[in-house]
Amino acid sequence: MDWSDLQVFLAVAREGTLGAAGRRIGQSQPTVGRRLRALERSVGQTLFQRTTTGFVLTDEGAMVLAHAERIEEETLSIGRNLGGGDQGLDGTLRIACSDWFGLHMLSPVVAEFAQSHPRVMVEMLTDARVYSLARRQADIAFRIASFDEPDVIVRRLTHIRYGVYLQTGRPQPRPGDGEGHDLITMDSGFGGMPDAVWLSRVLPGARVGIRSNSRDVQARLCALGRGVAVLPRPLGDATPGISRIDLGEEPPGRDTFVGYHRDLKRLARLRALLDLVVARFARDTM
Repeated sequence: MDWSDLQVFLAVAREGTLGAAGRRIGQSQPTVGRRLRALERSVGQTLFQRTTTGFVLTDEGAMVLAHAERIEEETLSIGRNLGGGDQGLDGTLRIACSDWFGLHMLSPVVAEFAQSHPRVMVEMLTDARVYSLARRQADIAFRIASFDEPDVIVRRLTHIRYGVYLQTGRPQPRPGDGEGHDLITMDSGFGGMPDAVWLSRVLPGARVGIRSNSRDVQARLCALGRGVAVLPRPLGDATPGISRIDLGEEPPGRDTFVGYHRDLKRLARLRALLDLVVARFARDTM
């Protein structure tokens, strides 16, 4: 196995197409394709699934990626040490999280990280899908439920409090009733979430008016006067036009967990981001 072929493999894995990979490493598209085929022959495995939109890692490719990135990191480390202590980091870092968490909680951290490490290209995947860490669909993930994937290192990051919100100035519902009020809540696929169940219990007379799996959409609809919503307080408190109301008890909060595959525990760019996230969240919750 030739290390230069692994560099081609890394470029294709990160860019998704032969053309983009070639531009990244300064080689022509035919050369990239030829060297990738040579690597697959040398390992006796198909490393990518060829699709109409690009190249997708197979299970074997995901395994090779984890090893290739460690080799890359060690190679860069040698260069930094021989080069007089250059501590810059390179490569791609994929972060998976929910939309509101990425926008309101992680964006400031990622901006600070990007300023300190400009050679790291951060990809933020912010939707409801659960990205596989084992298959390297993401390098690090933030979730409100702990991880059940094998070989994933998990730590509890923080506890997020939730609040009940209503358009500023509108009459508040009476606890235990809610008659005449509409609710903005999670869609049916997430209807069992603790805050959705709690809201239905506290306001049994209210009618579910709108459902959405997006917290940002819920907050916007609340600001437009379409009903009562339970929102994470970092989101609700920052949304103009809505106010937190008291229904006699606080809705259940959620713990947030961060996880990454154990094969990446020594990946410098991941460690640098994780250290920054932990420090920022510890400071904000003091």
